[in-house]
Amino acid sequence: MPTFPADYAGRRVTVMGLGRFGGGVGVARFLAERGAHVLVTDTAPAEQLTDSLAKLADLEAGGAVRYRLGEHRAEDFTGCDLLVVNPAVRPDNAFVASAREADKPITSEIRLLVRHLPNRLKTIGITGTAGKSTTTAMTAHILRKVLGQAGETPYDGQTQRQIEGPGVWMGGNIGGSLLPTVDLIRDDDWVVLELSSFMLEGLREDRWSPHIAVITNISPNHLDWHGTMENYIAAKQAILSFQRHTENDAAVAGPVVHDLVEPRVLRWADFGGAGDRWWLDEPDVVPGLPGRHNQINARLAAHAVDYALLPDDRESRLPDWWSALHDFPGLPHRLEAVGEINDVRVYNDSKSTTPEAARLAVEAFDMGQVRLILGGYDKGSDFTDLAEFVAMKGATAYTLGATGGAIADLVEAAGGRAIPCETLDRAVPMALADASPGEVLLLSPGCASWDQFANYEERGERFVELVKQHAAVYQKKPTD
Repeated sequence: MPTFPADYAGRRVTVMGLGRFGGGVGVARFLAERGAHVLVTDTAPAEQLTDSLAKLADLEAGGAVRYRLGEHRAEDFTGCDLLVVNPAVRPDNAFVASAREADKPITSEIRLLVRHLPNRLKTIGITGTAGKSTTTAMTAHILRKVLGQAGETPYDGQTQRQIEGPGVWMGGNIGGSLLPTVDLIRDDDWVVLELSSFMLEGLREDRWSPHIAVITNISPNHLDWHGTMENYIAAKQAILSFQRHTENDAAVAGPVVHDLVEPRVLRWADFGGAGDRWWLDEPDVVPGLPGRHNQINARLAAHAVDYALLPDDRESRLPDWWSALHDFPGLPHRLEAVGEINDVRVYNDSKSTTPEAARLAVEAFDMGQVRLILGGYDKGSDFTDLAEFVAMKGATAYTLGATGGAIADLVEAAGGRAIPCETLDRAVPMALADASPGEVLLLSPGCASWDQFANYEERGERFVELVKQHAAVYQKKPTD
């Protein structure tokens, strides 16, 4: 196994991928400020990376960071002392393979972060096919309220802490890198991380699992990257595999998860199988947030906090944690209420990138209510069950993207109604024109966005923009 550098000063580090939205900015800054000679390489040209480049302008001016843009070169991967790879880069990438053959140590931003965190016993990791971002934000929200933390982070956005007591940091797949501020994280601070299957693949190599682990659910996703469902499940298993019952670690599993993974700890909250519908008779933990799946997410978050704050198994305080969620605002692009147009409610669920996530969104509304915008990049998912559910639910599907035609055919084969639209710009005005008062216009694509958009945020923002543009045009006239 290649030797990982004990420190970074004077080391030649290649960062693979800067990204238009700054995915490599945090790790590049972290390494450069510790004396590394950082080369950032990205296949996108400079004109597409202006915002990200601006964030590193001071380091470039000082010579700590340099760039290889518009291409990758093999020598940058074989001649470095350390390669930092975006977690979403496929394992069979030829440039990564060349570094591996040259016996170069390979890591990622999240792997560097956990390597430098001061206290694993203050980490909560959350994964799942759907709901992991919301559950992560809910967990951090509860902890911040309970611990009396006023701001979103325990510091002022630069270099100074703004609270005296334990802080709560949120990062990983949900937001910006925590690496540039890792030195501000104290032993008594909590760190809540959203962990994707890509991130967990790397953490498995490091034999690292969080103190408290949460798996919201598991269903087919990213099979174009993982290859098989078995490989995908194995990546999710990594969040549990290196937990230690000797350190009182704990895990929380959503419905059906227990059939697919193996816990390694004694403190294990299992929410049962597919037939366990206990939550149907429970009151909403987060009032105003649509969807029973969001109420399940809230309970998963509360159980994680229960394990985190009551390590000696004192009597549970779940009602206290639930009450802390009563003002949880929800997250953008996740069943986000956009507004109403002539009594038609509009929701942006652009973060829905799997058929199962789209089904959960449709399930949040009553029979026959939904005008559903569906489709996008093809990750190899099977849409048969979703199409049958859409037809059974009486929803009308407006399909778009690479998967749009196939989804429309499946919906119609199941006895439903589907209208191929190809693009979001066509789907929104068509759906608004068709919608009647009391119905719902829902963007929940069930697919990734990469065929037409850079990411789900860009897709969701375009949806909101189109709704606002066409609101006045498609207002219904009062009935005579």
